[in-house]
Amino acid sequence: MTPVPAPPSSTSSDSPPPPRSFTLAAGGDILIHPALTDQAVADGGGGRNFLPLFDGVRRAVDADVSLCHLEVPLGKPEGPFFGYPSFLAPPEVARGLKDLGYDSCSTASNHTLDRGPSAIQTTLDALDAVGLKHTGSFRTPEEAAAPLILDAGGVKVAQLSFTYGFNGIPLPQPWMANQINVPKILADARAARAAGAEVVVLSVQWGAEYQHEATDEQKSLARQILADPAVDLIIGTHVHVVQPFENIGGKWVAYGLGNEVARHSEPRGVTEEGAIARFKFVQGPQGWKVETAEYVPTLVELGPPIRLVDLTRMPESPRRTEAIKRTEGVLLSMGAMGAGLTRGKP
Repeated sequence: MTPVPAPPSSTSSDSPPPPRSFTLAAGGDILIHPALTDQAVADGGGGRNFLPLFDGVRRAVDADVSLCHLEVPLGKPEGPFFGYPSFLAPPEVARGLKDLGYDSCSTASNHTLDRGPSAIQTTLDALDAVGLKHTGSFRTPEEAAAPLILDAGGVKVAQLSFTYGFNGIPLPQPWMANQINVPKILADARAARAAGAEVVVLSVQWGAEYQHEATDEQKSLARQILADPAVDLIIGTHVHVVQPFENIGGKWVAYGLGNEVARHSEPRGVTEEGAIARFKFVQGPQGWKVETAEYVPTLVELGPPIRLVDLTRMPESPRRTEAIKRTEGVLLSMGAMGAGLTRGKP
């Protein structure tokens, strides 16, 4: 009997390649009060080491591209350093953020001009020294005109950074830092796409401090910006408490991620609670879309020692339960669960 030949085996070359995708993580305000610098000194054995303070959220910020918001300017190694209301933090903050896993920081904030234009220079120099990308404040007009495009696992992702204002301090030069202006935001997004960006993310400082609800202005701005095909995602910061996520026409806005790390002189409980946003983007026939959206609830434990922790990885306690319940109640309050937002797994 003549054997029947087996059908040819399929090979990977017969199957279409998987769609291109990448993951993105983003955190809230990095607000370096003097007590946090004191903690870094204690952790540094005489130097200043901020990594132990941040390290509890390492897994949450691990992504193809990770974005932080540096709320305060950085000074020279010799100091002096200052807290509220006019901040200047040690340059070692940059090393801590880089070693944690961040790729880029937005630097347009209401504190950008706290210590004048010279602090823009020292801030960006400190970030450059450790290889941490940045956008939002600038040393030269040429730097301001160049889009920031990051590599997210082979996908080109642009980050924009804008703030509502500078605490009443006049901007010395219009190019020195980005202030919210919808036509400029959209023009910058289109310029980033012309330079090769496939996805554009807006990091924006806005909202009413210590207010969980998104303001009418925030909601109006989000709709204007996301209605344009040039912008794919909005990450909000500034108010020092968490605000809701919302899906608008298939695009996400995180209105406010709260404080990633801070040590206010009068902690409110809610000012120690935050969230890290995580998104998986997938390329389809109609372009790039968010396939999964997650949040990781976080908490600043005031110690001693002061530590930033990922609440999904912490043992049960009354404080953990309280923080998760409140954070989730806010984040989901504008229908985000129905649109697919979930809590990240430990």
